[in-house]
Amino acid sequence: MNSNKIIIIGAGLSGLMIAYLLQKKGFEITILEANERIGGRIQTVTGTTGVTMEMGATWFSNPHQNLIELLEDFKIPYFKQHTSGISFFETMSFVPPQKFEISDAEESSFRIEGGTAQLIEKLVEKVGLQNIKTKTKVDFIKDCEDSILITDSNGKTYSSAKVISTLPPHLLIQTIKFEPALSENLERLAKKTHTWMGESIKFAVEYATPFWRANNYSGTLYSQASIIQEMYDHTNADNKGFALKGFLNGGTYTLSQEERKEKVILQLTKVFGPEAARFVKYHEKIWREEPLTFLPYEELVMGHENNGNAEYRKSLYNNKFFISGSETASQNPGYMEGAIVAAKNIASQF
Repeated sequence: MNSNKIIIIGAGLSGLMIAYLLQKKGFEITILEANERIGGRIQTVTGTTGVTMEMGATWFSNPHQNLIELLEDFKIPYFKQHTSGISFFETMSFVPPQKFEISDAEESSFRIEGGTAQLIEKLVEKVGLQNIKTKTKVDFIKDCEDSILITDSNGKTYSSAKVISTLPPHLLIQTIKFEPALSENLERLAKKTHTWMGESIKFAVEYATPFWRANNYSGTLYSQASIIQEMYDHTNADNKGFALKGFLNGGTYTLSQEERKEKVILQLTKVFGPEAARFVKYHEKIWREEPLTFLPYEELVMGHENNGNAEYRKSLYNNKFFISGSETASQNPGYMEGAIVAAKNIASQF
């Protein structure tokens, strides 16, 4: 068996970063990605006006130094999230929203110019698209004497000296059969490990102009009373594309898209005035409807529960199979920073 060959499961940020780091060490890398789209929980949508809207991972801050270092290495610019002006906090539906301003002394959040997908595109360029097999869903993993045998959903098999999974642990344990079976302790842990972004509904409302800025509104909204729970100005860095973007109440996934859109516009109109109803397009992403990202839990799992658990950083099958990904990171698990930390940790073992 060629000990220089490594298979990575998952072409999200962590999988691509692992591939990039191991290729620099001289390893031959193949990434198997179940989806036809590369990027995992990073997904940038470009609107009809040219505004780039994040339906997945978006923000980072100064403590996320591994991510910042990577962006600077790749010469990918980033910019401060717009927060200046009047923000709103809704406590109850029948009470006018409270107004407040965010202090410049607060820790700044940043966004990537041109969208977070810029980072994915750069990593794909570095790794090589020819080394990424999309629409390749892994169903079965078998430990052989000197290798790991993988079978995909089409019955095709792959063999490698080492295999690294970057799937969320809960998804890994629910969608792939192992021979021999993984330990009961590990299965139990994975079933109780939160999948970052899994329950999120992200939305963006695209506008022709940033009307809220003209009224000295920041675009920031927090609410305990309606469908939008958290929202921010999502204007492009070059101020040539405009949107408001954030998170919807996760329980509203049972509604239709049209029903959610109507509730969103009603809430925005109530807070910002009639100009909010003159939008270009409504966009949303329900992550729980992505079976290649998220599956329902068998029991209650809290946000970030068991993320970063040290058990995930132990190799399996006699040092031939490894579990990585953002949820396994020792620092900032469940975030882009965590995905890079996890990748660096795995790469350091080879």
